[in-house]
Amino acid sequence: MERLHDTGIRGFASDNYAGAHPEVIAAVAAANGGHAPAYGEDPYTAALRARFRDLLGPETEVFPVFNGTGANVVGLQSLLTRWGGVVAPAIAHINTDEGGAPEKVGAFKILPVPTPDAKLTPEAVRAHAGSRGVHTIVPQAVSLTQSTELGTLYTPDEVAAVAEAAHSLGLAVHMDGARIANAAAALGAPLGAFTRDAGVDVLSFGGTKIGAMGAEAVVVLNPAAVTGIEFLRKNTMQLASKMRFVSAQLLALLTDDLWIRAGAQANAMAQRLRRGIEERIADGSVSGVAFTQPTEVNGVFATLPEGAADALRQQAAFYDWNAVTREVRWLTSWDTEAGDVDRFVGLVARVCG
Repeated sequence: MERLHDTGIRGFASDNYAGAHPEVIAAVAAANGGHAPAYGEDPYTAALRARFRDLLGPETEVFPVFNGTGANVVGLQSLLTRWGGVVAPAIAHINTDEGGAPEKVGAFKILPVPTPDAKLTPEAVRAHAGSRGVHTIVPQAVSLTQSTELGTLYTPDEVAAVAEAAHSLGLAVHMDGARIANAAAALGAPLGAFTRDAGVDVLSFGGTKIGAMGAEAVVVLNPAAVTGIEFLRKNTMQLASKMRFVSAQLLALLTDDLWIRAGAQANAMAQRLRRGIEERIADGSVSGVAFTQPTEVNGVFATLPEGAADALRQQAAFYDWNAVTREVRWLTSWDTEAGDVDRFVGLVARVCG
């Protein structure tokens, strides 16, 4: 097939823009050929389950799905009754960017909590965990995003504190880990330290943003907390028939810590981007640019002078985060290179100098 895009184009719009990692492509090719049982009875899915159990303990169950929305909906549904709701930051992806899937497909309501850094606290959980009986949705779970929509991180202790508060109130704990590789690389901690050991019951494990081409998983850390997840995956249209190809991608990411290396590369390039602009601000060659969030993983958030965003976007793609305040978001990816960053820093200097 003829290639239809320019492989030399790099931008900072989304880590979803990046292609699949070569090692993931190789894994899919290796899984091809011949016949293998369908619907997860294949050896690749079995190997993926074994790998997650090595990482997270022998009780761990793994349910590969197609995308992050599916992982979140299926994982949260398994923790709730029909009258249950989910306490989450108001800015959480499940509240703002799932196209209403939790409500439309999952039939559960998000109970949003205003928070300046996209992170829940034990106090916020306690304040929003109450119910007025039959007139309101009953909070039954909390959802943490690691790393958050603002590129901030929960430490293992922070996750544990929220989980302890939630469990004390009878709420289960879900973690949206669409960028969990970036979080793990930044924390320098084992996956279990800020998931299972910290009290997370169900994890949405993200692979697409770090080099898979459509592979995520619902990882059950506490089987006692979930009900009917195997049926929920099917009736939410997230059960792959040729699951070996989904599982092979995740298995490749978990082999030789590819997921950590990919996340660390994206994080390092975000730090390089921020540092490069900060140096230009310090020497006076850039003005009118201010950072709005700490750069802890692969996201850089900044406000720009009037008209600068549109001028920059003529050369490199990125999104407005808040057009009213002229705040933008720059995301680096597993395949972002130092040259990509340095060229963009130079472009910022020319536009905002």
